[in-house]
Amino acid sequence: MALLRSYRRFVVVAWQFLPLVWGYLRDRRRFVLFGGQRRVTSETRVERAQRLLDSLLTLGPTFIKLGQLLSTRPDVLPPEYVDVLTELQDRVPPADWVDARVVLEEELGPVEDAFDDFDTDPVSGASLGQVYTAEVDGERVAVKVRRPGIEELVEADLRVIRWTVPLIARFVGESRAFSLENLTDEFAKTIREEMDYVREAEMLSEIGANFADDPNVVVPEVYETHSGGRVLTMQYIPGTKISDVDTLDEQGVDRSAVAETVERAYLKMIIDDGVFHADPHPGNLAVQSDGTVVFYDFGMSGRVDEHVQNTIVEFYVAVANQDIDAILDALIDMGTLSPEADRATMAEVMELAIQDARGENIETYRVQQIVGKVEDTIYEFPLRLPSNLALVLRVATVVEGVCVTLDEEFDFISVATEYLTEQGYREESIRQFATETAEDVRESAQSTIRLAPKIERALDRVDRDDFYVRADIEDGDGVVDRLARRIVLGLVLATSVPTTALLYVTADLAATGVSAAFTLLVAAALYRSFKERRGIRATPQFTRQNLRERRRE
Repeated sequence: MALLRSYRRFVVVAWQFLPLVWGYLRDRRRFVLFGGQRRVTSETRVERAQRLLDSLLTLGPTFIKLGQLLSTRPDVLPPEYVDVLTELQDRVPPADWVDARVVLEEELGPVEDAFDDFDTDPVSGASLGQVYTAEVDGERVAVKVRRPGIEELVEADLRVIRWTVPLIARFVGESRAFSLENLTDEFAKTIREEMDYVREAEMLSEIGANFADDPNVVVPEVYETHSGGRVLTMQYIPGTKISDVDTLDEQGVDRSAVAETVERAYLKMIIDDGVFHADPHPGNLAVQSDGTVVFYDFGMSGRVDEHVQNTIVEFYVAVANQDIDAILDALIDMGTLSPEADRATMAEVMELAIQDARGENIETYRVQQIVGKVEDTIYEFPLRLPSNLALVLRVATVVEGVCVTLDEEFDFISVATEYLTEQGYREESIRQFATETAEDVRESAQSTIRLAPKIERALDRVDRDDFYVRADIEDGDGVVDRLARRIVLGLVLATSVPTTALLYVTADLAATGVSAAFTLLVAAALYRSFKERRGIRATPQFTRQNLRERRRE
C-alpha cells in the first residue's frame, strides 16, 4: 500500500516538474536531442524559480521543507532560485485546527484537561508542524503540534526523491551531482529527526543548559509533562523577529551587538559544545528589548564530532590569520574542495570571500576577471558539501546572512578572530604549527643526509647512458582529446578548402557543392570546439553588495 502511494506520488511530482525539466533539457540542447545550448538570462531563471516555488507549495509539506533546504544550498541551485525559495520560510499554510486537535489529544488527552486555556489560532506555521499558545498552571506556553498524517506522506515523498535524484544527476556536473546525493541523504535524515519531538526536546534542553550562564541568549524550557512524540510544549518567550530592523531601531536595540551575540552563540555551539541549533533563519530567531537573543524551533539541530570540530577550528584560524594556503588546505581536509582544484584561482576566490566577509567593497572588474578564470579552468567549479559538514556549512551561511541583515558593515571575521583568541584556539594553533615545523625540519635534515648517495647513483647512470625518464599524462578532463580533435579538424579544413577550389575549376558544380558543404561543416565543428567553455555560468553575487543594491532599489 505504501509503495503504491509512492508510485502515485511520483506521477504527481513528475507532472509538476515536467515543464521545468523540459526547459532545462532545451537549455542543454535547443531541440532536446540535438542543437546548441540556449542562453538563459537571469530574468528567465527568476521566472522558473517562481514556477518551482509554486510547485513546491502545491506538492505540500515535504517539498516545502525541501525548498527551504534548497534555499540555503548555492552549490546546488543558481542564486536566482536561492533568492526566490527563501520566501518559503514564511509562506507555509496552516493545517485546520480540527485535524491538529486529533493529534494533540491522542498524545495528551482532552485539550481542556491538559491546558488551562488554549488559543486555537496558530501563531506560526511550519512545513511539518505548527505552534499554538496556551496556559499551564498560569504560565503562558507554546505548543508545537505535528501535522496530521505527515509521517506517511513524508515517507512516500522520500521514496520519490530517492528515485528522482539519480535521473537528475545524469544531467548535471560531477560536483553538483555530489552535492545532490549528499543533499538527499541530509534531507532524509533531518526531516525524520525534525518529526521526532522527543529528540527535539532533548536537544532543546541540552543546548539550553549550555547557555544557562549566558545572559545574552535565551532558550525556552521544555514542559515534559505536556510533551510527547508529536507534541512539544515549551516556555513561551516573546520577542521581535530578528530581521525586523525597523522595530529593533524603535526599541533602541544595538543591532551590531545582536549580530555579534548570534555569531558568538553559534561559534560556541559548533566549536565548543558540539551540539547546535541548525535552522537559524529569521523566523527562528527573535530579539528582546534589552538585546537578548531568543532561539526557537530546535527540530533541525545537529552534532559535530571532535574531528569535524578540529577541522572547523583550523579553517577559522586560517581565515583569522588570512592565510590563504591554510584555508585551501583546511577546505580540502574537510572534503569541501577538490584536491585537483586550481589553487591559484581558488586563492583569488577566497580573497574575495574574505573581503566580502569583512564588509569591504569589491571592484566589479576584479570579480568578472576571477569568474572568467574559473570558467576557463579545465575543472568544473570544485566546491561541494559533504554530508557530515552540510548542516554546519549551511548554518554558517545563514548566520552570516542574518548578521549582515542586522548590520551590513558587520565584520564576521573580526568577531570570529576575537572569539578564537579568547578561547585560546589561535595560541594552540601556533604551538601546533611550531611542533609540526620542528618535525618538518628534522625530516628535512634526514632527507638531506640520504640525498647525496642517491644523486651520486643517478649521475653514474647518466655517465653510463643508462638514465631514463618516464612521463605519464593524466587527462581526466579530455584536454589532450580536445586538442587532438582541433588539430585533425584543422588539417581536414586546410585540405578541404583547396580541394573545393580545385573541383570548382576542374569538375562539375554538384561535386563542388558537396565538397563546399563538407568544408563548411568542418569549419563549423572547428569553430564550435573553440567556443566550448566549461565551468560555472552564474553571475557572481556577494551578500553585502546585493543587500545594498536591493535597499537602494
